[in-house]
Amino acid sequence: MAKFVYRMQNILNLKLKLEEQAKIAFSTANAKLREEEKKLSQIKKERQLYENRLKRCSEGRLVILEMRRCSEAIEIKKMQAEDQKKQIRLAERNVEIARKKLNDVMIERKTQEILRDKAFEEFKQELKEEEKKERPRKRKAQKKKKRKKRKEKGTIATIFFHTCASK
Repeated sequence: MAKFVYRMQNILNLKLKLEEQAKIAFSTANAKLREEEKKLSQIKKERQLYENRLKRCSEGRLVILEMRRCSEAIEIKKMQAEDQKKQIRLAERNVEIARKKLNDVMIERKTQEILRDKAFEEFKQELKEEEKKERPRKRKAQKKKKRKKRKEKGTIATIFFHTCASK
């Protein structure tokens, strides 16, 4: 029986590798986004700590130097938070780009798999057609053998009959 060989298997293998690379790139971009969001969360916590410290300073004994230091730290944290938000937007764009690439590569891989499946179905159909063609040939060959045997039997019987009759 014939063996199915997909002639574009190397292309399908390449598409599978590209998909794996795109998955890795997507997960890396996602990890970077989570890291940037974690940094923003940490900046917000630090800012909250400075705001709480400023409140405590204003409620108790006035320590102007400490209040000024807290106010400046709060402003710095606000700027850091804005910068970090920009980094998050950049990371989100990178995640979206990686997602689109992954989606495109997955579509290409699926297309190759569909082509392989169609080629396999055609291969099976060709096998069925060959089998149908071989069946009548086998039947004809079997009928010829039977006729030949009958002729031989008839010839042998005739020879036997003629030899017996001549004695």
